Amino acid sequence: MKSLRLALFGILACLAAPAAAADQRPNIVLFLADDLGYGEIGCYGNAAAITPHLDRFAKQGLRLTDCHSASSVCSPSRSSLLTGRTPFRNGVFTWIPEKSPVHLRTSEITLPKLLAAAGYDTCHVGKWHLNGHFNSPEQPQPSDHGYAWWLATQNNAAPSHAFPTNFVRNGSPIGTADDYSAPFIVKEAAIWLEQKRDRAKPFFLTVWAHEPHYPIASAERYQKLHAAIADPEERTYRANVTQLDDAFGSLMQALDRIGATDSTFVFFTSDNGPEGAGDRGPGRGLAGPLRGRKRSMYEGGHRVPGIIRWPGTTAPGTVSDLPVIGSDFFPTALKLAGIEPPTGRALDGVNILPALAAAAAGSPPVAIDRPEPLYWRWGGQVAYREGPWKIVADEALAKPELYNLAADLTESTDLASREPERLAEMLGRLRAHTEEVEREGPDWWRTEGWNGRRPPRKTAASPGGPTGAVERP
Repeated sequence: MKSLRLALFGILACLAAPAAAADQRPNIVLFLADDLGYGEIGCYGNAAAITPHLDRFAKQGLRLTDCHSASSVCSPSRSSLLTGRTPFRNGVFTWIPEKSPVHLRTSEITLPKLLAAAGYDTCHVGKWHLNGHFNSPEQPQPSDHGYAWWLATQNNAAPSHAFPTNFVRNGSPIGTADDYSAPFIVKEAAIWLEQKRDRAKPFFLTVWAHEPHYPIASAERYQKLHAAIADPEERTYRANVTQLDDAFGSLMQALDRIGATDSTFVFFTSDNGPEGAGDRGPGRGLAGPLRGRKRSMYEGGHRVPGIIRWPGTTAPGTVSDLPVIGSDFFPTALKLAGIEPPTGRALDGVNILPALAAAAAGSPPVAIDRPEPLYWRWGGQVAYREGPWKIVADEALAKPELYNLAADLTESTDLASREPERLAEMLGRLRAHTEEVEREGPDWWRTEGWNGRRPPRKTAASPGGPTGAVERP
């Protein structure tokens, strides 16, 4: 009898072996808001915000206070998240209007393509904005960059967030959506998670919301929550942020339903700072204490919310002041998946997992070695950072400003005249870095102009350094 029990145990062990060998790599979710500023949600200091799901998410994970998009406008930021490379290097140097030749090229090695090749199932829902010829064979589409399932728009939800008509699913236009944009794309993501994906594989899911980019429309159920706000434009905007928050909460509930919460790395962030003036018109976004807004090289243009939840690694309710930029997502996600970064090309992002683990353990902050500096460039302006020191200038570097963010987060005191040696040394490295980036990237920025439609006005320092107004991205 004993020998029989041992034999049965051996058979059962063999039968259980495939389950034990199942893919244990974490799922990866990137949720990207559109034009959400640093001061928009409750956990970033906005006491008037109605953002319960994001506030709860921050309590469950790690909130980054020094998190940045890779650009101060949309398309470049998105390109860096998927390539780990700064926009002028990967070619998506500006926002992309329809029919523009600018696009995310297939010569770029994208994160979904690498993850798919390594056995992940992949899905994208929401805004795409990485080509001008959307859903056309003239340029690469989401499927050409590694997404097995996708539902997207070229740029904004049209005619607004209310029941948009411009979504395409896997190459086929779907007509009129049955909900407002953020709830609609999250329903698609939930259906994919629960019904469409390959359950034998880990998954990579990008959810790129349109909210709160205008043209803004908010469902009545969210507007009622903000009924005390008399100004209809402000009420609609605040409700739009709540609409975004509720959609995010629905996605987290979908992860709960499929039992994937504990095995999923989730990163919530924004593509750039807030739109508009903040106190008039539809652009009521908030940058908190920061100077500048969308399109600006000051902190308000690119310092954005960033929250990471990875159960078992990020400790609930922790905060980190580690400087993080959008291009860091690429190498970090590859490390999560056990994939070596591609060789023979420069990566501007770095793997931040060691810093996350240290923060979770309550250990002293871990220094992250950055072979490439923190660098932003758009609209004829540039920003460059080393530690707390940051340069803001036009591309000609004619009147560079210097700030110490550790002492002056609001960038109110220009230290250029007080720190001439430091400024000169940093300017030298900034020039060298710009030249290196330009050698690798395509020359679209010279020929297409900052709005993607007209050639730039030239300066003596650069054949493509416009300073004039641009069309609104």
